Amino acid sequence: MIDGLSHLPSVRLRHISAPLLKEREQFLKYLSAGGRCRVSMRMTAAYLLHIVRIMELTELRSFSLEEIEAAAGQVWASYVGPDRRCQMQGTTEYFVRAAKQWFTFNGSLALTSLRPFAAEIEHYTNALRSIHGLAAATIEGYSRITAAFLRWLSPRHCTLETVRLPDVLEYLAEKRASGLVNNTIAALCQAFRSFFAHAEIMGWCVLGLPAGIRSPRITQYRGPARGPAWKDVRRLIRTTGDAGTKGLRARAILLLLAVYGLRRSEVARLQLSDFDWRSETFLVRRAKNRGLQHYPIQYEVGETIIDYLKHGRPKCACRHLFVSLVPPYLPFGLQGLWRAVSDKMKSIGVESVTFGPHALRHACATRLLHQGSSLQEIAEFLGHRDLNSVSIYARYDTRSLRKVAAFSLAGVQ
Repeated sequence: MIDGLSHLPSVRLRHISAPLLKEREQFLKYLSAGGRCRVSMRMTAAYLLHIVRIMELTELRSFSLEEIEAAAGQVWASYVGPDRRCQMQGTTEYFVRAAKQWFTFNGSLALTSLRPFAAEIEHYTNALRSIHGLAAATIEGYSRITAAFLRWLSPRHCTLETVRLPDVLEYLAEKRASGLVNNTIAALCQAFRSFFAHAEIMGWCVLGLPAGIRSPRITQYRGPARGPAWKDVRRLIRTTGDAGTKGLRARAILLLLAVYGLRRSEVARLQLSDFDWRSETFLVRRAKNRGLQHYPIQYEVGETIIDYLKHGRPKCACRHLFVSLVPPYLPFGLQGLWRAVSDKMKSIGVESVTFGPHALRHACATRLLHQGSSLQEIAEFLGHRDLNSVSIYARYDTRSLRKVAAFSLAGVQ
């Protein structure tokens, strides 16, 4: 694992010679298996070295959150030596986060340092996963938002029974004063309603609390489409693929995103075995509804993937379609995939409200709409559970909306 972080012998030696090599490598392997990109892995590995050095570690023991924050605030924040190459704002917070994650992984973080209401958050997270079947990204987002609110709440309330609506409204007011826009406030409200609805069922809080949390009014679907125009999508694909192995991988990813409107997590999870070249179909594991969906392999997409497999993909044991280009060959992470698409769009001057894989999903849906596909057909193609999500694409374009106006929404759940 350490050998794959850098090609420089001096960097590898610095990592190998530091204490707790085995413990650091185990944690890095865990992060890699979770989809961390190579850039994030290198940064985390560097912070682990700083943690070992600053906290003078030769073996793992029990650590308190206060001890970690003291090391970050009193030593790391003021350190300006040669080992600190990053002076940007926020590195103190990253030091604390990396230390907490590492010590929690190894069981070294003292129980008193666990986040407030940890048991309730864990119960809620498990319910989202096992009962509601939400996507991993949605579960992570709801849990993170809820945990931040409960940390703010913990000095005022030791149990959820005493929490009242004014507490929630005060927190939202502080967030709004800090600069959060209505869309973000609405996301917080949605997460809070979800958590307190669960808490209400479990008898943790007073009845009626989730019903009182109302999202702000949001003006939707105004302005240009959030994704790029199709001519820019074609230009994006044309300018990718002739830059060696990295370009071949990028071109294959762009085509899967643009032609099929896949989510980035769905692209990242594709396996070599998902492609049936004899029947010219491939399998997608849907991120939101956890269903399976087969697609025909479009000619240009198939030729590009074959070219990538022959000339761009390293020969390795990893069975994911897209892997890193340097050893150890690991699945191409979500952050790396987002960065590859976003950076390429910006580098050639693509005009778009948003950048990254989801912008190409918008472009795919808008393209289908312009071709006369109904909302139901687009919803099925994109793997949406219902028409509420897919109707956004039509509302960006009133001319296209008239083409599907005859489609009846009656009876659609």
